[in-house]
Amino acid sequence: MSFPKHRPRRLRRSEALRSLVRETRLTTAGLIYPMFVCPGTKVRTEVSSMPGVYQQSVDQIVEECREVEALGIPGIILFGLPESKDARGTSSTSAQGVVQRTIEAVRKAKLKLLVITDVCLCEYTDHGHCGVIENGEVANDPTLVILAEQAVSHARAGADIVAPSDMMDGRVAAIRAALDENKFADIAILSYAAKYCSGFYGPFREAAQSTPQFGDRRSYQMDPANAREALKEVALDLEEGADMVMVKPALPYLDIIRRVRDTFDVPVGAYNVSGEYAMVKAAAQKGWLDEQRVVLELLTSIQRAGAEIILTYHAKDVARWLKP
Repeated sequence: MSFPKHRPRRLRRSEALRSLVRETRLTTAGLIYPMFVCPGTKVRTEVSSMPGVYQQSVDQIVEECREVEALGIPGIILFGLPESKDARGTSSTSAQGVVQRTIEAVRKAKLKLLVITDVCLCEYTDHGHCGVIENGEVANDPTLVILAEQAVSHARAGADIVAPSDMMDGRVAAIRAALDENKFADIAILSYAAKYCSGFYGPFREAAQSTPQFGDRRSYQMDPANAREALKEVALDLEEGADMVMVKPALPYLDIIRRVRDTFDVPVGAYNVSGEYAMVKAAAQKGWLDEQRVVLELLTSIQRAGAEIILTYHAKDVARWLKP
């Protein structure tokens, strides 16, 4: 009887062996936890479509940040729900805005967290689009001015990284120039370089109260059918001064993450978005799958595809599960 010379199963016989030869090792070191800050005090409202995720006032955000730090998660990304909205999203640049006050509160609390801020207008405009509307269309260049002001206001409040997610052309160059002019040359830019017009954003729009009041975002977010275009978008953002780039969503675009990783020698992130999170939570609540096992498998696949940085609402659970 003939036996195979090479037996890969030899290295699968025990957890110790499997761990020893594991190619991808998921840790908390690359996780970023998204948080939604709203006006008021002692406000903590669960997002109905995202169990375990909350809209919170500044004081509550700081308390959760203490938990995030204790779990070994290195950073957070902040999304703001402002007190008022208008057609130009002007409240996004205010020194008294919810995001700016949250940054200051986290700094005052002496928390050792990287603070990343989402730079976009959709949460701040009364029409829900990511830019200024002119003649019924999102106007690219007038939007850049406000985005740059918003990024500077975040830097002034103490942000470590600004993350433009609007997908306007030239936004990275405008933000980089404004940061440098205002003596914030050390503030890094994490660009949502390849952000697709996806059906997976629904729960986020509830959480951030940012649903477009008319039309959709196809004129500025990417077509899900396009892959080569993503590489062009990434290249443009890097030329304009981005320090890191991100693909969003993550799971339907693992191939894009891999292409970006293979093409560019910069840190690559991926956003495990609200719809991806909600699907797992809903199925787990029904008892249809093992949440812990599935989440760890999903995040490992994102890292395996090439993302060193993963923005995920699962971050706190993952940190608990990975504790020795």
